[in-house]
Amino acid sequence: MTRPFSLIATAFAFLLAVPAGAQMGLGGVQVGVPPVQELPQNLPQNLPGSVLDPLLDRTDRLTDSLAREVQELAEDRVRRIDRLVRRNSDIIERDVRGEPARRGELLLMDASPAAILLAETRGYRVLGREEVEGLDMEVIRIAVPQGVDLGDAEADLSALLPEATVSADNLYFRSGGSALPASAPATPVRRQGTNTPVGMIDGAPGRSVPITALRGFARGAGEPSDHGSAVASLLRSAGASRIYAADVYGTDGAGGNALAIARALGWLAQQEARVITISLVGPDNPILSRAIAAAQASGAVVVAAVGNDGPAAPPAYPASYRGVVAVTAVDRRERALIEAGRALHLDYAAPGADIFGLDRRGRSQRLRGTSYATPLVAARIAAALAGGRDWRRSLDAEAHDLGPRGADDTYGRGLVCRGCGARR
Repeated sequence: MTRPFSLIATAFAFLLAVPAGAQMGLGGVQVGVPPVQELPQNLPQNLPGSVLDPLLDRTDRLTDSLAREVQELAEDRVRRIDRLVRRNSDIIERDVRGEPARRGELLLMDASPAAILLAETRGYRVLGREEVEGLDMEVIRIAVPQGVDLGDAEADLSALLPEATVSADNLYFRSGGSALPASAPATPVRRQGTNTPVGMIDGAPGRSVPITALRGFARGAGEPSDHGSAVASLLRSAGASRIYAADVYGTDGAGGNALAIARALGWLAQQEARVITISLVGPDNPILSRAIAAAQASGAVVVAAVGNDGPAAPPAYPASYRGVVAVTAVDRRERALIEAGRALHLDYAAPGADIFGLDRRGRSQRLRGTSYATPLVAARIAAALAGGRDWRRSLDAEAHDLGPRGADDTYGRGLVCRGCGARR
């Protein structure tokens, strides 16, 4: 079958735009997708078969390779969750959707006293009632009856109490991707500082990264982490100087759960954080959804990563919630990372490969992943707020358009913080 010229032209342009060493993901390095404006124009209309046939074969191999890589990213996510549940079966199990959550515990909102009594007659037990400080929301922790799977209990209690909001305490994972020691000491290029309070929900930063305050929301909280240190150091290098860090992981094998993140959001609201950056991903959860909405109602701009499980993975939360600034990442050639996940909307891209931050010991590390693009966007929003500007208008003016003209599903409204996270 003869292929239409438009397909041939597109394939030829794509191959010219992508360096040969990057096309097949050599050495485990994920390939990027070239911006449309890099593609050559006015391709010849009469290329001979001796040129076209090898070109089209190479294009087919490239397409197949990219498709396999995207599929492998999604499968890796499933395998990681399977391993996590198996290795921590004493504290983690799956909810009714198969998502990982804290074992043996459900969360309730909007339940009347009569509903709670009814649940207790079916073997459920109240573990505690909690007013999430700063968010004006109450969460009731419920123990699942002995010997009942979490998913079965969630379905049963939801049917028993249709007027209540029933949820597992789902787990959320760092969207950091890879981090490697830098070959030489690196000093990130610093932007002009701002005193706008910025909150981060992650692991605890190491002592080498100055922050304003740290509070823990997990067992063993305060234990320094490489991921939290990198996020905090990128915030500082991009200009944020008042950083409030909420540690939702600590040393807890079931850390990073929805209730811990809700508590962290409440504390940050009390600190009057104007911007909150969250480089974590997981499933939709009604507790987290309400906490995000409450933090936004307090005046905070919530910024979140789309994750690194690839475009075939489910939409990432909290990035997919309404009003959350969803962030993806590009490499140093301003190509979208192939491992970048997706959300139900996309706002901005920022550098997320070959950038540098600090680990928990204060050593420079080379970073890759949407986790590391997110604090850069948060810092730019904080800078706009510090100047009394409309942050959306300010970032839109700064954003460098990539891909199709205007907002798109790969780069959002464009690339911000160009050059952030780089070495001097």
